[in-house]
Amino acid sequence: MNGFTPSQTCPAPLLDEKSLHMLHWRSRRGLLENDLFIEKFFERYGHSLTTSDADAMTALMNLADNDLLDLVLRRTELQEAMQTPAIQKVLEMLRESRPQS
Repeated sequence: MNGFTPSQTCPAPLLDEKSLHMLHWRSRRGLLENDLFIEKFFERYGHSLTTSDADAMTALMNLADNDLLDLVLRRTELQEAMQTPAIQKVLEMLRESRPQS
């Protein structure tokens, strides 16, 4: 069990195929390290991403490559303005998707 279950009160709708493809394409990064865990993220969670997850992923993808890598590797934590439940959830999903050495 990965701990990420949809809200039982009002779940966000799942992404349609076109939106998922666009999110995946926009998530390509300049650092190979980022691309590796992002690819694992989509392999693992792509089929179950919601519109809320997509918004959170977009916010994370707006970060500079090195800042994103530092977050995923737990070298830093989210800035206060980004500490929303949705962004924290997607960040944890990204962290779980890190390729293992």
